[in-house]
Amino acid sequence: MTAPPDVWKIASVADAARARAAVDRIATDGGAPALERARFLTALTARLRHCLGQGGEWQLRLHIRPSGLLEVSLSPAGEREPDPQDETPLLTCPLPHGPVRKGRRGAPSLPQALLGADENTAAVLSLLDEQENLVRLHREELHQTNQGVLALHADLEAAARAQQELLEAERTARAAAEKARRLLTFLGDASAAITSSLSRTAILRRLFDVLVPEYAERLDVWLFDEEESEGRDDERAHRVREHSAAAVAAARTGRPQHAAAHPGRLPGVDDLPPSALSPERPLLAIPLVAQRLLGVLTLTAPGPRFDEDTSLMLVELARRVGVALDHAHRYQRSRNTAEALQRAQLTDLPTPPGLLLAARYLPATWGMNIGGDWYDAFLQPDGSLLAVIGDVTGHGLHAAVVMGQLRTALRAYAVENATPGEILTRLHHMLGHLQPDLYATALIARFRPGEPEVVWASAGHPPAVVRAADGTVRVLDAKPGVMLGIPLPYVYTDHRTNLPPGSSLVLYTDGLVERRGQGIDPGIGRLCRALEALSTPELEQDLDAAADALLKPLLYDSERDDDVCLLLCHTVTAAARERPRTADRSPSESEPPAGPSARGSVKDTRREGEFSESL
Repeated sequence: MTAPPDVWKIASVADAARARAAVDRIATDGGAPALERARFLTALTARLRHCLGQGGEWQLRLHIRPSGLLEVSLSPAGEREPDPQDETPLLTCPLPHGPVRKGRRGAPSLPQALLGADENTAAVLSLLDEQENLVRLHREELHQTNQGVLALHADLEAAARAQQELLEAERTARAAAEKARRLLTFLGDASAAITSSLSRTAILRRLFDVLVPEYAERLDVWLFDEEESEGRDDERAHRVREHSAAAVAAARTGRPQHAAAHPGRLPGVDDLPPSALSPERPLLAIPLVAQRLLGVLTLTAPGPRFDEDTSLMLVELARRVGVALDHAHRYQRSRNTAEALQRAQLTDLPTPPGLLLAARYLPATWGMNIGGDWYDAFLQPDGSLLAVIGDVTGHGLHAAVVMGQLRTALRAYAVENATPGEILTRLHHMLGHLQPDLYATALIARFRPGEPEVVWASAGHPPAVVRAADGTVRVLDAKPGVMLGIPLPYVYTDHRTNLPPGSSLVLYTDGLVERRGQGIDPGIGRLCRALEALSTPELEQDLDAAADALLKPLLYDSERDDDVCLLLCHTVTAAARERPRTADRSPSESEPPAGPSARGSVKDTRREGEFSESL
């Protein structure tokens, strides 16, 4: 059960002090913590001061619960004791050591209570000092934490900036790499397009196509050899163009020049003032150099300036253009030399009685396929005539030289009145001995005056075509011999075919009838149909026009990638001999075959030995 409360009468300050001291002793003996005890006593003192201030007599009831809880209440004197179930203690203090003895006997004197109060105050102050130390330590830790957080934020911000810089650097590097890849790809594609041609005109046209308008608003190519050729021609001297100062400086120094209002500072390029020909847009003049200075390429910028990387690409492309132009020049010079040598060795046709002859030679319209094709017609000591058509494998100067050797050897062997087969047999041995790596095809036909037949022999050559006087056409499809020069012994056989007056014999090289992907048979068929379309009067009145009529349907639809030789032989009827002969046309009156395939030179050797060219 609960012990009755200890009641203290409070009528004066001394009574209040003694009561407070008693409560302090109980709390101290009960082991109340100093801080809790100080708070409890401070609250009790404040209540006692309040009661004394109201006056009268008061009573302090003090309870110690079995649970070790000290309870203190104040009320005016004379009132009944409040019911613990109804009243909540005013002030409480826990006693860790449990209930202790209470009463006035154990209460200290006032001096002792005062000293005890100082002890409590000292304990509180000590706790305050500890708390202050803890607070200071916490403040230092907080400050250090704040500094660490600030440093962390600074590090994070620096890391974010570094990451942003890295991202920008990566974007820049990716853009630069993509630009370099694009420029290298363009340089490779443009170089392939330009260097794939050996035509100067095609090279310059493709250069314009690849550069304008993406890399240049416009361009001008100044080629020195063209200007020199124009200067040699009085009629074309007025066509010399005006060139910018940058182009002149590039031609003089051999270095790229940049002309603009502001320096371009392009690598390897000299800066000049703006050009009077293009004051608003920068100019870039680049020398075209191979083994020599060929000319200058002048580009007008597509925008306000030339980019450094783009200028490097343009300089390299100009170098490759110079090499391509030099190759085209050398190729054209070799082609012209081969064609001139080829033409120099073609024969002026004789004019035997009873036989009309017409010939055509057309060089290839593109490629280096010039040299090696030839025709020949000459009289033998016995009065007969040999008509020859041939083709040396290979092209160029070497093929033209070998063709000349074969032509000369054939004429030498024919002096002995050898048959076509015997001549080919000797040529076969000679070519195999002198040129073991070169071969040739040939067909020889012998015409004798008054004989209505022709003797012929073939060494791997396309078959001759015969047109009878009634217009029927047949192919001399007897098995030909092997090509001349094949490394095996061979004896060529002579063949005979009827060729009465009014008949025609057509000898030709494979360039006339052969097309890529089609073979030679369709071309021979077209030749036969063209020959059928001619009439005997047309052949006898103007054999040159008949030769042109044969070429027209066979060559109008294709560019020639090989030489073409045609030798047309027509035996004259008795009625034609009695008619007056048509006056020969002058070389300037020669008309080439119509159509695109007739472009190039046509050699026309006529009955009276005339020679003409027409373009």
